[in-house]
Amino acid sequence: MSFYKFDEDDLFTNTIEAYPQYRFYTQSGSIYVNDMPHLTGENTDNNIGVPKGFISLYEYNIDRPAGNLIYPFIVKDGHRDTLKTVSKQAYNATLLFGETSTGSYSLSASISRDYYSTTTRTRINALRNTLNHYNYLSPHYQYSSSFGDKSSQTVNLISIPSILYGSKIKKGTISLKYYVTGTLVGELQDKNYNGELVQVGPEGSTGSGSVAGVCLYREGFIVLTGSWDLNTENIQTDAFGPSKWIHFNYGANDGNPPALTTLSASFAIDYQGTTHTQTMTMFATAPYGELNHSNNPTYLDSTETQGISTGSLQYMEQPRKIKNIVESQFLDVEPDFVKTTYISKVAIYDEDKNLIGIAKVATPVRKTEEKQYTFKLKLDI
Repeated sequence: MSFYKFDEDDLFTNTIEAYPQYRFYTQSGSIYVNDMPHLTGENTDNNIGVPKGFISLYEYNIDRPAGNLIYPFIVKDGHRDTLKTVSKQAYNATLLFGETSTGSYSLSASISRDYYSTTTRTRINALRNTLNHYNYLSPHYQYSSSFGDKSSQTVNLISIPSILYGSKIKKGTISLKYYVTGTLVGELQDKNYNGELVQVGPEGSTGSGSVAGVCLYREGFIVLTGSWDLNTENIQTDAFGPSKWIHFNYGANDGNPPALTTLSASFAIDYQGTTHTQTMTMFATAPYGELNHSNNPTYLDSTETQGISTGSLQYMEQPRKIKNIVESQFLDVEPDFVKTTYISKVAIYDEDKNLIGIAKVATPVRKTEEKQYTFKLKLDI
């Protein structure tokens, strides 16, 4: 086996920035992620093993029975390692050496909504400094200004977990749509790329051009304060009456029973996230005149027998002829011999020669002494 060391020009680390698209549709208390229907499995109500309207963070327990779930575990030993969910006090007091602590892979995430119409608003108060920080983008971010005081006005807070957007929500991609009996009565977009959610549709509707809220791109929050009527039809949401942006996404994990959600109201949230993935590009070179011998038995001519020389002090196997696999157009002419191998795998080792990865090619590459190949390998880190 031949080992080759990567030179500094053979390794490159890059960051790939991607913008995954997300869509959430809420109707009658049910949430649909990226327009995926709710599929009932053989063993679970939702075949991905998490509540409907949620995404699975690990996707390990797909349609598994409750008593046969995959789970993480760790044994208490001298290293004193344990799971994050096990407190230090419980680890020292109740967990004996040799005992196993277990966790769960059935973790999930989804959007949620908080409606505040009273002075008790813990989550809104917690965002006070953050909202004031983004005042340089727009005065609508201010916690208290001429546009309203978020400590007293009715506020609709929509929370998006970071697993559903990455490092931040991409500016200019947010779209909130409010439907009543299938008809669009209002649409918000951050068309100015400054976090202001401006009503852009339907054209000429009440509130067109007005700012109904703001978005915290990095923190994953949408703060809606628009309280004008979007239509004249009375429906049951947080209060019985016309549709308003403060009632947007009613029934989305907000504690309201689905029975109170009228079928005439539905909501859609579209946006793009921003993800950064570190990748390492490696160039593995098969040089001229090298890697042209193999220990595979098929590399030798099977028509020749193995010659052996023995003596009182030695046991020696005679060299065998290498099989010539060069093709010829003529049956009675033997072509010139060319040492030929086929490269099917590229193994990667660490500095201690421990195997850490194998890259396979779709079709083995024919290697002769007159040819040189460079294999481009990519690895997410």
